[in-house]
Amino acid sequence: MKYVLVTGGVVSGLGKGVTASSIGVVLKACGLRVTSIKIDPYLNTDAGTMSPFEHGEVFVLDDGGEVDLDLGNYERFLDIKLTRDNNITTGKIYQSVIDKERKGDYLGKTVQVVPHITDAIQEWIERVAVIPVDGEEGPADVCVIELGGTIGDIESMPFIEALGQFSYRVGPGNFCLVHVSLVPVLNVVGEQKTKPTQHSVRGLRGLGLIPNILACRSAKPLEENVKEKLSQFCHVPVSNIITLYDVTNIWHIPLLLKKQRAHEALIKVLDLQRVAKEPMLDEWMRRAEIYDTLQDPVRIAMVGKYTGLSDSYLSVLKALLHASVACRRKLVVDWIAATDLEENTEIEAPEVHKRSWDLLKAADGVLVPGGFGDRGVKGKILASKYARENQVPYLGICLGMQIAIIEFARSVLNLPHANSTEFDPDTTTPCVIFMPEGSKTHMGGTMRLGSRRTYFDVSSCKAAKLYGNVSYVDERHRHRYEVNPHMVPEFEKAGLAFVGKDETRKRMEIIELPSHPYFIGAQFHPEFKSRPGKPSALFLGLIAASCGQLDTLLRAPIHHSNLVPRHISTNGSHITSNGSVPTKSFQNGNLKKHTKSLANGNFHSNGNGVLPSH
Repeated sequence: MKYVLVTGGVVSGLGKGVTASSIGVVLKACGLRVTSIKIDPYLNTDAGTMSPFEHGEVFVLDDGGEVDLDLGNYERFLDIKLTRDNNITTGKIYQSVIDKERKGDYLGKTVQVVPHITDAIQEWIERVAVIPVDGEEGPADVCVIELGGTIGDIESMPFIEALGQFSYRVGPGNFCLVHVSLVPVLNVVGEQKTKPTQHSVRGLRGLGLIPNILACRSAKPLEENVKEKLSQFCHVPVSNIITLYDVTNIWHIPLLLKKQRAHEALIKVLDLQRVAKEPMLDEWMRRAEIYDTLQDPVRIAMVGKYTGLSDSYLSVLKALLHASVACRRKLVVDWIAATDLEENTEIEAPEVHKRSWDLLKAADGVLVPGGFGDRGVKGKILASKYARENQVPYLGICLGMQIAIIEFARSVLNLPHANSTEFDPDTTTPCVIFMPEGSKTHMGGTMRLGSRRTYFDVSSCKAAKLYGNVSYVDERHRHRYEVNPHMVPEFEKAGLAFVGKDETRKRMEIIELPSHPYFIGAQFHPEFKSRPGKPSALFLGLIAASCGQLDTLLRAPIHHSNLVPRHISTNGSHITSNGSVPTKSFQNGNLKKHTKSLANGNFHSNGNGVLPSH
């Protein structure tokens, strides 16, 4: 097994996640099998209980793992399926060591950070690295490890020590360290400054890790004299200094690595010359070019609770992007805070209320994503009602489906007190209820999580056709509440179809309004399995319906592995945002502090908002 460690210096959010993912793409294009591990130094056991405002979205894996959103980047870029153990946290490591201590496994020894914690980290890496994640048997050839945070952070010190020991253990030819750093340009001076990277590398070397490759984030390509200076002071060959400069979209990053021969440096350090081939990235190049040239817009109103931070809906944005590129449309996301649609806002801030409703009414499609809590629920119900009554394409995910159920019950079934027990535990008309197997005392890991099977009971429905006329589909879930099965007959009698159900046929998974051009709700999260070139079926349906392509799409033969008919094309790509959404990155010369940049795929603020990618 070969290991590539990606670390970051100077500031957080330089793009370690996408750098690690892109390294994986290039190595995979060289004919190598790749797996990934993300190390998060925080004390949480997993990301499940963390607020989206705190750490971005919680990404859900097939096995039910609630993990850091960077694992979503890995899955999308490499088209792999990771496990919960591919996300290492300080909480997991300490918990495993303390459990062993309680069992007496350390035979009375004093349990310390070194060697017990550091040994546990190394053992975890070695154990997880050999788990196949690409559907083939046997371990991968290369494991790409991303160390979260910035070199020098106190919480990451045990991991730094463990990885230093690990690099010595596996030996030369089996370990490559890629250090992602920043080379800023001060406006006053106008030259690329190397001192921050010099200090970062010096700190890294002082901690026992020696970088083999430098990946330098900058607004423009590094000048040759700058590379030579970095080489001299950081003890890295000029050929191993890569520039990750600002690009028009994130799909260019693997192409940047290939253009600068980064794969040759990686292969040489890892001693893989005899097995690796020249990387072929034609598909990536074609996708990146399409993204840059598309122009015809499709506007999607995103009505949610966490619209102040785009990373809260990162996978949803990526799924929308994949679908829009497939339909050859430029995706324009109008961010609408659900509370701004409500009556209280009309009284307190009438201009904000009017602007939000204007955005909603101008949209080609409406999407209500998942979420928790009652804030903004009234606004989401209003958005669902508007889409249903005005024949506007609508997709509700998880809570978004439950919102559609509540709205339908109130407006069509004439049940004014219909509600979810999440928002009103004492409601007399509970159309959404708490699942019996859930826990009301413990938050972490107690929801219905991971991949579950949904069976199509109506083969002629739009959802089944979008999935390729299959009889069932496996999608990822993350919810505590579900549609009240006792009220299903009432809904069906009024015209709402429950086209997808679980194996018991008692748990409702997909709703559809047959009389509507496109009104679909899903209890699961289809965004987690969307991939570039293989967009999520329901997102593809939303975009196609929003730009007038749905009938063509449904008539065309659809294959589950490649959902986009070849003949559907016009112009458009590039995802833009009209809301005031703070970016967690920098692109095209716009440097933002405290970023997650390329790592999260959110990049480039043009004054209108954030432009996410992959």
